[in-house]
Amino acid sequence: MSDAAANLESETSEETEGSAGGEAPRTAPKQGANDAGTQAGEARDVGGVGGERLRSFVERIERLEEEKAHLAEDIKEVYAELKGVGFDAKTVRKVVSLRKMDNEKRRESEELLDLYKTAIGMV
Repeated sequence: MSDAAANLESETSEETEGSAGGEAPRTAPKQGANDAGTQAGEARDVGGVGGERLRSFVERIERLEEEKAHLAEDIKEVYAELKGVGFDAKTVRKVVSLRKMDNEKRRESEELLDLYKTAIGMV
């Protein structure tokens, strides 16, 4: 038996010896295995891509997506609240949308809407 094979056999028998008392054998986690919410292995540079830097970006995006979901839920609750006191949610959404617009853009949009309404006989 070669030295490498003997070392592998020795390591394998050491891992399974601890399981005699009813414990499951200890094995190293598989590279790339990803239990829900846990990190998969150590990041490394591959093909010119910095693993740690990439992981940092991905984690930041995940945190922001989570915050965005919480904010969306908060906004939904505010609309439900304003609807509960008698405001029209659709109209308030339109007002919010208009307030986001630059004054010139809003004026342009309103003029175009009026032109279209006139063209089809709505005014």
